[in-house]
Amino acid sequence: MIDLRSDTVTTPTEGMRAAMAAAEVGDDVYGEDPTVRRLEERVAELFGFEAALFTVTGSLANLLAVRALVGVGEEILCESSAHIARAELGAHGAVTGLTMRTWTDPNGYADLDAIEALVAPDLGPFFVATKAVSVENTHNFAGGRVQPVERLEGLQARARRLGIGVHLDGARVWNAHVATGVGLRELGAVADTMGVCLSKGLGAPVGSLMLASADAVAEARVWRKRLGGGWRQAGVLAAGGLYALDHHVERLADDHVHAQLIADAAGVDPATVDTNIVVVRTDDAPGLVAGCREEGVLVSAVGPRVVRMVTHLDVSRSAALRAAEIVAKVH
Repeated sequence: MIDLRSDTVTTPTEGMRAAMAAAEVGDDVYGEDPTVRRLEERVAELFGFEAALFTVTGSLANLLAVRALVGVGEEILCESSAHIARAELGAHGAVTGLTMRTWTDPNGYADLDAIEALVAPDLGPFFVATKAVSVENTHNFAGGRVQPVERLEGLQARARRLGIGVHLDGARVWNAHVATGVGLRELGAVADTMGVCLSKGLGAPVGSLMLASADAVAEARVWRKRLGGGWRQAGVLAAGGLYALDHHVERLADDHVHAQLIADAAGVDPATVDTNIVVVRTDDAPGLVAGCREEGVLVSAVGPRVVRMVTHLDVSRSAALRAAEIVAKVH
């Protein structure tokens, strides 16, 4: 089967497995795992943050990062199909007690005027106070679209003026970096907190990082433990992330090319496919999923009329071409 359901389905390469097996480890709850500390310091430096915290999932990284900006009974603004609103099972409200309001953009972009119109930093005791805005780069459910960096810089400037924070859900920010050539520090500089994922495009088996100020990360470490997310000899996993940073970033360009091949076959304009995600609109998403499965391709329905296909480390060019043929036949 050619698995295009997500870029989370990859398995570690032989080189990554060797690096994980050889990892120097310690107890991370005590802050004594040297490989975890090396990963945290490296990723914080890459994006220009004071500190980072290794977490088991991107959802936990986002939860801890948003909590650093927004308290109980306060709100964060985000695009209506954002991962934090749609795909984290209501954790932000259920665990940290915040609320959300949204704007809608077909590309998932930060609509600066819409955001400013929503912001209510302090309207007295009858209104929820806006404390932060979250943007996603790349935007998952909008088809891996890359946020224009100029728009993100404009958002940061408005947020400063309005007195609110900015969270960047950068689960696939590596793809944005490779697709545009914009530096990682420049991509991270627009935010107060950030989440980045190692287990999607970079192909590590487990892990994401929450990035913020040193004080915010120290508090997030307490909350990670409180939520059951403390782990011990996690350097075995961190070593996979370090290997991915050394070997799997620039090759993301291959995934982007493969996604455009599949998009063209599915009748999606390749010019709208910025990175490694193809969103296909259809009258019958379950039917398209079933038809592709019968032909040997796994894809995901992310709505009754929307199918998502994601290229990744384990999809070669020949597999992408075969998948494109099958998608064209079934669709």
